[in-house]
Amino acid sequence: MLSPPFGRRSHEGSANISDSDSEDEPQLPLNQFYPYICCGLCCGFLIDATTITECLHTFCKSCIVKHFFYSNRCPTCSIVVHQTQPLYNIRPDRQLQDIVYKMIPYLEESEKEQMCNFYKERGLEVPKPAVAVSPPAPAVMRRQKKDNVPPSMFTIPPELDVSLLLEFVGAEDGINDYKPLERRYVRVSGEATVRHVELFIRRKMELSPSCQVDVVCGDHLLDHYQSLKDIQNSVGEDALQDGLLVLHFGLVLPSQS
Repeated sequence: MLSPPFGRRSHEGSANISDSDSEDEPQLPLNQFYPYICCGLCCGFLIDATTITECLHTFCKSCIVKHFFYSNRCPTCSIVVHQTQPLYNIRPDRQLQDIVYKMIPYLEESEKEQMCNFYKERGLEVPKPAVAVSPPAPAVMRRQKKDNVPPSMFTIPPELDVSLLLEFVGAEDGINDYKPLERRYVRVSGEATVRHVELFIRRKMELSPSCQVDVVCGDHLLDHYQSLKDIQNSVGEDALQDGLLVLHFGLVLPSQS
C-alpha cells in the first residue's frame, strides 16, 4: 500500500505496542485491489466512478458513456441495461471514487492537472469548482415554487414518446464517405417526423448534401411529412420489435431526371 505506516508514537513506552499491532495487520500489495479500483474498459484507475444500477458493475464515467453510444449492454456481464436509454440506469459512485483517490495518492492531483492543461491548451476557461448547495427551502416554499412552474417544464409523458431502432441497410455504389451510426436506439416525441429522423442520421453520419436518405418501415417507403406516432399507429405491431419502432434506412444517390 502507498499509505504511511500506522502506529508511530512519540512516546517510547507505547511504540512497542503499536509496532506489534501493525505487524499483526496483513500488508497486501496494491495489485490485489486492481479488480475493484480499475475500469474494465480502459484498464486504468477509476475516474468519476459510475455504477450501472442493474448489475452494480463500475466504470469510468467517460468510458461507459462512450460504450453506450453503440451498445445497451453492460461490458462485463452483457445484461441489457435499458432497451433504449442505458444512460438512465447509471449513477455516480462517489464513495468508491474516494477510496480510489485514497489508495492512489497522486491520482486526484494528476487528474486535475491534466484537466487544467486540456482547457488551457485550447484557450478555454478552466471550470470552477462546484458551488456548495444551499440548505433546502422550507416545505411551504417548495410547494409554492412547484405550483409556479410552467407546464412546459414537465417532461413529456412516456405514452407520447416513440422509441426507435434505426437499422442501416447499406449505401449505393459510389457513396463511401460516411461514418457509422453509433447511436441506433433513440427516443423522441411522437410528433417528430421522418424529416427529423433523416436530419439526425445526416448529422451523426456526416453525410454529404448530395446523398439521399431513404427511410423504410416494413414494406413502406416513408414520406418526410409523416409523424412517427402516425406511422406506429398505421403499421401496428408488425413494425415493432421489443416495443421499438424499427426503421430501416439506406443511402442512395439522387435520381437523374
